[in-house]
Amino acid sequence: MDPKWVYIKDFKKYIDQTVEFRGWVWNKRSSGKIAFLQLRDGTGFIQGIAEKKNFDDETFENIRKIKMESSIILQGTIKKDERSPENVELHITSFKKVQEPIEDYPISKKEHGIDFLMENRHLWIRSRRQFHILKIRNEILKAIRDFYNQNDFTLIDTPIFTGSIGESAGNTFKLDYFDYGEVYLAQTGQLYLEAAAMSFGKVYNLGPTFRSEKSKTRRHLIEFWMNEAEVAFYKHEDNIKLQESLVSFIIQRVLENASDDLKEIGRDTNKLQKIQLPFERMTYTQAIDFLKKKGFEIEWGEDFGADEESVLASQFEKPLFVEKYPRKAKAFYMQPDENNPDVVLCDDLLAPEGYGEIIGGSERIWEESILIDRLKEFNLPLDQYQWYIDLRKFGSVPHSGFGLGVERTVAWICGLEHIREAIPFARTLYRVYP
Repeated sequence: MDPKWVYIKDFKKYIDQTVEFRGWVWNKRSSGKIAFLQLRDGTGFIQGIAEKKNFDDETFENIRKIKMESSIILQGTIKKDERSPENVELHITSFKKVQEPIEDYPISKKEHGIDFLMENRHLWIRSRRQFHILKIRNEILKAIRDFYNQNDFTLIDTPIFTGSIGESAGNTFKLDYFDYGEVYLAQTGQLYLEAAAMSFGKVYNLGPTFRSEKSKTRRHLIEFWMNEAEVAFYKHEDNIKLQESLVSFIIQRVLENASDDLKEIGRDTNKLQKIQLPFERMTYTQAIDFLKKKGFEIEWGEDFGADEESVLASQFEKPLFVEKYPRKAKAFYMQPDENNPDVVLCDDLLAPEGYGEIIGGSERIWEESILIDRLKEFNLPLDQYQWYIDLRKFGSVPHSGFGLGVERTVAWICGLEHIREAIPFARTLYRVYP
């Protein structure tokens, strides 16, 4: 009977048993009559040991000279080894090549420039660090879905093509849509979630969004993933509580299920363990006063840049809500504060450690006349927003929502220097290959 095919993640369950391994060689070394193969299979990394005495001369020489990223099938016995990071090793007794590259693996060296690595991203994601980063991303996405499922939200898949912009027309990608005319790649699914909230009450989405911004900062992508939520009858305070509950849930889930991955990339998890409810809060006006005292030349009404956000968030070990921004600085759909109509009931959630805004949210305008006035103020065509206005005609209620940037959240939780590593294939300025 052939040995059972076992994934690396399950090796510890098969100590002293003979198993089959299917995967790849990501590194190797040899010493005399022993060859050491560093193996991976998509679930983890392990060391395989091949001793010459167990093979004929030709087979052992093939093992010793095997090229990096060869695909192989092995059989062997799993043994405990406390010196190994995984605490187990595979003692190889059978070796079979599936495919061996003719050329040397192009990113086999330890040091490469970032442009070279991004040009070879299709291969770079096989590396150990990138593997663990993307496993953490996977855990974050699972946590997002689980949070909403556990809180009775309904998933609404919002469209990618839209005739109604949600933010600013200046940073949209425009396309010709057959005989209809000009449409845009979605910046947000929010407007459609508002419609769905009037049907299902509590809704969310999770998918790609697009911003045509010529930005080359470490925080920006052209194509990025966003999670948005919208809840009928939620006011500003309800919205903030929902946001901090989601972020706290994500952090705890990653600490529970991906702590080994965090350790592998050198993340200081003590900083993440300090993320407890409630989060910190200040108003936009308080933030302006604080920044001026720190020497920033900024006036009330101006938006914050990366430097300002970093200074604001650096005061705290937990994320910071900055709320109630000037009405003229924010999107058309945000509800004015009844106590101060110059500001709107919105918030930005700033992550600590200099990672900036990860969430933007607001209470939405729910009265038809106010919405129409705001659309006119922004010079937006009423006919293309008629469906959105209709929501205020038929059973309108106060409602609130937000959008969480997935890659910024991944970058913060992983402690990455640049957002390009937070997504499998980054779309940055001038980069669409691979």
